[in-house]
Amino acid sequence: LRPILEEGRGLKAGVDFHLAYSPEREDPGNPDSQVAKIPKVIGGFTPECLEKAKAVYSIAIETLVPVSSCRIAEATKLTENIFRCVNIALVNELKMIYQKMDIDVWEVIEAAKTKPFGFMPFYPGPGLGGHCLPVDPFYLSWKARQDGFESRFIELAGHMNAAMPKYVLGRVGEALNSVSQAIRGSRVHLFGVSYKANVADIRESPAIDIAQLLHERGALVSYSDPFVPKIALTDIELESLDSGDALNRGLDCALITTNHDCFDYDSIVHQAPLIVDTRNALKGFTATHIFKL
Repeated sequence: LRPILEEGRGLKAGVDFHLAYSPEREDPGNPDSQVAKIPKVIGGFTPECLEKAKAVYSIAIETLVPVSSCRIAEATKLTENIFRCVNIALVNELKMIYQKMDIDVWEVIEAAKTKPFGFMPFYPGPGLGGHCLPVDPFYLSWKARQDGFESRFIELAGHMNAAMPKYVLGRVGEALNSVSQAIRGSRVHLFGVSYKANVADIRESPAIDIAQLLHERGALVSYSDPFVPKIALTDIELESLDSGDALNRGLDCALITTNHDCFDYDSIVHQAPLIVDTRNALKGFTATHIFKL
């Protein structure tokens, strides 16, 4: 942005105006996350710019993390999100492997995270969503290509995570096949379409991609999400239904795509004839009609 800011009036960053970069850090849907308490990384274009930025942010933020440049600050943000992206891709791949081996990846992760060092738990899901994780890693990948470097880990993680909606589609097909039904003509109801529990954000939400894939395969798609009143697919618009009404009117497969706290999972287990759970929302429930991701 510096050239844009400088060219308008012929001003120079670090001389005529102060320029700094501080990446966003927030945890949507987490009631315990407070912006004031999240350490704030700040990089200044010059040392003087950094001091001005620190003076501004110190008004609201308890802990400041000054770094030597704007580039370091931006690389910090990219590294944080790439770390999550790559590890989520890894655990998604492990999920696929363990499913073929009849091993519960969720139980594996719960056991592994008791190790007090050298392990951090990540969890499989229907894909990546939100405005950061599906996008930010590829900023660096694009930049790396300009410098003649192929970022294989980033690209592979992106392909793995992007493939998850099709994997979920396959699991829905397997669930329906178990009762001699096809996807085409089946009533598939999605519980949750936002990218994360207890938020209204549908940017890059894998649930939207899954709904689109089901629609293209001929499923009669509906959804419930109290945070998202409407969604648009390529040639159809859907409105959110009350989850209780959706269960009462009947469906062929319940697909848990976002584990909102407000859903009555006990009712879903007892009323839905088939369930595909992509979020481990039904942890503790055991039944033959429940298909985990």
